[in-house]
Amino acid sequence: MGKKQEFVKEITNIEDDFAQWYTDVVRKADLADYTDMKGFVAIKPYGYAIWENIQNYADTKFKEVGITNLYMPVLIPKSMLQKEKDHVEGFAPEVAWVTIGGGEELEEKYCIRPTSETIMSTMYAKWINSWRDLPILGNQWCNVLRWEKETRPFLRSREFLWQEGHTIHETEKEAKERTLMMLDIYADVIENLLAIPVLKGIKTQKEQFAGADSTYTVETLMHDGRALQAGTSHYFGQNFTKPFEVKFQNREGKEEYAYQTSWGITTRLIGTVIMAHGDNRGLKLPPKVAPIQAVIVPIAQHKEGVLENANKLFDELREDYRIKLDDRDNYSTGFKFNDWEMRGVPVRIEMGPKDIENNVAVLVRRDNGEKEKVELKNLKTRLGELLEEIQISMFKSCEKIREERTTIAYTLDEIMKNLEENQGYVKTMWCGDVACEDKVKEVTGAPSRCIPFKQEHLADVCPVCGKKADKMIVWGRQY
Repeated sequence: MGKKQEFVKEITNIEDDFAQWYTDVVRKADLADYTDMKGFVAIKPYGYAIWENIQNYADTKFKEVGITNLYMPVLIPKSMLQKEKDHVEGFAPEVAWVTIGGGEELEEKYCIRPTSETIMSTMYAKWINSWRDLPILGNQWCNVLRWEKETRPFLRSREFLWQEGHTIHETEKEAKERTLMMLDIYADVIENLLAIPVLKGIKTQKEQFAGADSTYTVETLMHDGRALQAGTSHYFGQNFTKPFEVKFQNREGKEEYAYQTSWGITTRLIGTVIMAHGDNRGLKLPPKVAPIQAVIVPIAQHKEGVLENANKLFDELREDYRIKLDDRDNYSTGFKFNDWEMRGVPVRIEMGPKDIENNVAVLVRRDNGEKEKVELKNLKTRLGELLEEIQISMFKSCEKIREERTTIAYTLDEIMKNLEENQGYVKTMWCGDVACEDKVKEVTGAPSRCIPFKQEHLADVCPVCGKKADKMIVWGRQY
């Protein structure tokens, strides 16, 4: 027991310092580490395995709705980036430039892509001639670089991994439908894979993506009540197709500009999982996204028959589940328990001499610590059931936190009071004036999260200016 307590002390208490707790978990759970380059992290194999599971799930969903993968260059000429005014102004402070190549100064500067709307649009202009060439439904999995001033592993780093989808359509209606379709896929990824409920809505004009006509978002709420934008889908209209000459001959034989969308999720989702589910034991992973769904820990493995039976069970289970057998002989059983709890493995399977004698094993849940003995003949089936129960339970736990941390306010003072006493989502009405939006952020430090698709009529007036309001908006401090 002493070793167990000592091990846990290496993580800051989640209630004392949430930010430090997060950093401790990232490092102790072996997800990522800092590099010698400020703002850049190295994603370790266990962290990357989580990203691979997210990637595989999302990519399958993309392909089901006709998306195909492609790849674009990492460097974008300055002249190309500057073709869309709002876009370049939005990204200018974060752009890193390449000015020398092969030891010689370049005639034109190249930015390392912060996003790929410009180069995608340039190529689409070459590939499209007629309405018969549409739609183009493209996506790339890649890295991007944004020179962030303040960084934190997974949540905000200068280089990060993501997917960016860019589609081109014949009609405005088709493009808008695609924008919302991809947002629904993001909601699926986050709710059904990561077991985190989302708030879906449209961003205000002030908060939308640079160059977009409209930006839609899936917002998530973390353990400490701060919000995290988990994915966005943008309708561009013709904001990029016009400056980049992405046009086609329509069905009437006339030339017109196409309609465009863009959408993305990033390795930030790993940070979302950590902060939404983790506890003072460390990481807590939903079974569907966990690189290891269950770990077999032999008890008294030096005794005759223990390792032999543990290996036999491992061989039986590995066909259907992501299983690990921890047969390390240089660590104590207690250390192993702590180690796998820290890494968030959903189920621990304990097998000792007495268990083997009785043809049973002990299943221990990471999410709530509950234990149960299961006959070996039923273990494969029961493990599947248990993993599903854990997945559902973890979603419900997050849902409960969100409900408890969602409040309603009718005045600016109430917004502030709610955030101070029970930080989370604050729902209010809003008149639509950006001055009122700015005032809330100035006073409370909470920008608008979104105007939810599911609207409620809370009052008749805006809490800031007192003017008529017919939209419900959600505010929240963010990561």
